[in-house]
Amino acid sequence: MRERVSWDGRVVLDLGCGTGFHLPRFASTAARTVGVEPHPDLVALARRRTRALDNVEVLAGAAQEIPLPDASVDVVHVRWAYFFGPGSEPGLKEIARVVRRGGTALVVDNDGTRSTFGRWFSLGYPKIDHAAVERFWARHGWSRTPVLTRMSFTSEADLEAVVRIEFDRETADAIMRERPGTEVDYAVNVWSRDF
Repeated sequence: MRERVSWDGRVVLDLGCGTGFHLPRFASTAARTVGVEPHPDLVALARRRTRALDNVEVLAGAAQEIPLPDASVDVVHVRWAYFFGPGSEPGLKEIARVVRRGGTALVVDNDGTRSTFGRWFSLGYPKIDHAAVERFWARHGWSRTPVLTRMSFTSEADLEAVVRIEFDRETADAIMRERPGTEVDYAVNVWSRDF
């Protein structure tokens, strides 16, 4: 993401911030960091995680109705919130509303076309047409940067716990029968757009 845009001294929106895991990282160099999350329990966790950070605010809200004024942020970060592209148009419209001219939005998304995790993702979500997802982002003016990373765990039990969170029981059982070990290669796409 840093290769694409700097958030130093800027206003960052982490849309769908969950427990606020990424908020301290942004806040370490951003002028102001705002997390928006629709789930009340996660809002509370994000607020607790960032309570000592003066330049962080966590708001309850959804991607379809971001609780911020027009043209009020410089960088938007969205991770794992727009997996499937089509259907997320209301959220993309809101991003366009809140980003200042000269700002950038980044969406980190699973890439089901490559990597071990990508194969698992396709197994767990067979109705997703990955070519249609790519066409969707391109049609809306977003650029794709493919990234290959990995997940590392201290034990196979830890990996299994994550697999069982991410996938239904049948898919998770099939994955674990592979005996995947403690490291999994993981492909993602970073979709970006300048405004």
